[in-house]
Amino acid sequence: MSTATDCIFCKIISGTEPAKFHYEQVDFVVFENNLGWFPTQLLFVPKNHMTQSDLWSTRDLISEMGYLANQMGQERCPGGYRIISNFGEDGMQSQKHAHIHLVGGTNLGMYVWGKLKKPSQ
Repeated sequence: MSTATDCIFCKIISGTEPAKFHYEQVDFVVFENNLGWFPTQLLFVPKNHMTQSDLWSTRDLISEMGYLANQMGQERCPGGYRIISNFGEDGMQSQKHAHIHLVGGTNLGMYVWGKLKKPSQ
């Protein structure tokens, strides 16, 4: 398994940092995001340390993670949810280890803070 010594997700996966796990499979785990912004805030994280682009290029792994995120979203957030993946600094990616977010359990509001553009005529 590929790991990075300074990666918090690698430490959580190896058991050297605590987390509340909700699911574990051969290739990925699901645990709670400790930021607590939403009633449901889960992270789907590959066990191997990889970039977001690498994860989204795997086909099988991202498909399995996305399938489970959707299934857990339907079960935990019947009023609606988001499955999110941030890429790079401009995309507000805070961890280099690939992951996807499942957030919900409340009205999530607008997902952009800029002004809405009027359609061009």
